[in-house]
Amino acid sequence: MVTTKDIQVRLKALGDDPGPIDGIRGRRTIRAIQRFQRFQRQKGLAVDGIVGPVTRRRLFEGSDDPQPGPQPDLPWYEEARRLIGVAEVGGPGNNRDIMDWADDLDIHYAGDEVPWCGLFVAHCIAATLPDEELPANFMAARSWRSFGDACEPTKGCVLVFWRDHPTNSGKGHVGFYAGEDEKGFYVLGGNQSNRVRIARIAKDRLLAARFPATAVFGERRVVRLGLGMSAFDTEEA
Repeated sequence: MVTTKDIQVRLKALGDDPGPIDGIRGRRTIRAIQRFQRFQRQKGLAVDGIVGPVTRRRLFEGSDDPQPGPQPDLPWYEEARRLIGVAEVGGPGNNRDIMDWADDLDIHYAGDEVPWCGLFVAHCIAATLPDEELPANFMAARSWRSFGDACEPTKGCVLVFWRDHPTNSGKGHVGFYAGEDEKGFYVLGGNQSNRVRIARIAKDRLLAARFPATAVFGERRVVRLGLGMSAFDTEEA
């Protein structure tokens, strides 16, 4: 089965730079795939950053050709799941992962005591969907109301919530839809009790649900969950 790591190793062997050979389908890996496809366009390759059957045959031409594996389902959401447990550092010091997200996005970020829910969402989107336009001020949770395309709440979509007051406050929270029950959404997000985790947030706090405009993977679906969380989470700052 061909894996992302196989693809990275092959691209590196062909003289391109897919970034770290880490098995993560990040922005640099996608860009390297697109460069290869652009170079091979006359041989019928679409420049979409996806290693489908045609791209795979050309990429591994003259070498052992791994068997194709499944494409990741909602790659930005898979990246978010991979990061569950990442937490800010209490007191002096910062979590290096969180600081690296800011560096990769080329923004000044003072430290992980600054609310980072928007930074987390921006990292997951930017690392896996290189052509997706991010909000100009993605650190501000409410700015995600204009991201991508409007949608009904569905697996992997971006959910934007108000904090303090729906209209008389600029405060908010943003994360990814993991599921829902009758009264709450299960949100996979950063800065939820100071870490990446799934939290239950009241449905009446929802401001917007948005889906990446350039997404080509996955099936949009509602997920009904009952995770035994009776209380609503409000630890988002």
